[in-house]
Amino acid sequence: MTSFATSADGTRIAFDREGSGPAIILVGSANQFRAFDTGTAEVARLLAESGFTAITYDRRGRGESADTLPYDVDREVDDIRALMDVVEGSAALYGSSSGAVLCLWAAAALPGVTKLVLWEPPLDLESDGSKNLAGLQERLAAGDREGAVAFFMRDMPPPWFEGARKSAAWPTLLSIAHTLAYDAAVLEKAERGRTMPAEWAAVTVPTVVLLGEETQPIFPPAADAIVAALPHATQRRIDARNHGWEPAVMAREISEFLTA
Repeated sequence: MTSFATSADGTRIAFDREGSGPAIILVGSANQFRAFDTGTAEVARLLAESGFTAITYDRRGRGESADTLPYDVDREVDDIRALMDVVEGSAALYGSSSGAVLCLWAAAALPGVTKLVLWEPPLDLESDGSKNLAGLQERLAAGDREGAVAFFMRDMPPPWFEGARKSAAWPTLLSIAHTLAYDAAVLEKAERGRTMPAEWAAVTVPTVVLLGEETQPIFPPAADAIVAALPHATQRRIDARNHGWEPAVMAREISEFLTA
């Protein structure tokens, strides 16, 4: 049953809570929300069975969560803060792709974060991120949602976009295309200096960056940079590929890291 937390700006954030024990909040990436992301829901179920309180939620502007404009990355951090309040102010964070970068911003600002599990953060430190964000904003302002999705996926293998466009999920992807700019803003805030953000030096909690055994070229350099910047970060290759994973594999990796 969906519950709601209220963020600092009054935005209602929809979430599910399963299990009992130490808490972990699972933070989705671009295009992910509860009704559209069965994989993360299954990870949450498996973590709950393993003795954790697992929270999945719809990031603002998606699913059952509301939205408040103008968008700001700090507001998304406040959303995570509101969810942490639900579990008495303390939780580990798991972040998928751009959601992993959002977790880093949250950990830099929120003292209640206990551990970080980051899946393939898509940072490109050779770019300042501004062109990506501006390109999305331009297309969205013109009402070109399909163009925005295509622009967001332009550096991915071409079959990924074609597969999305021909799938039954395409209307849903178009309906939340405006939130792609939110993910781009999360990344742009991290990439604008072309070095790891100074704020992340304050992230001293145990952190693991997970990479698939088969992965895209952007992910290993980003993982290396994060591990070098954070005082207690490591990286690990797991049985995963093409920026995706099986729920049982991811749940096991998260559980083992949280209990280590």
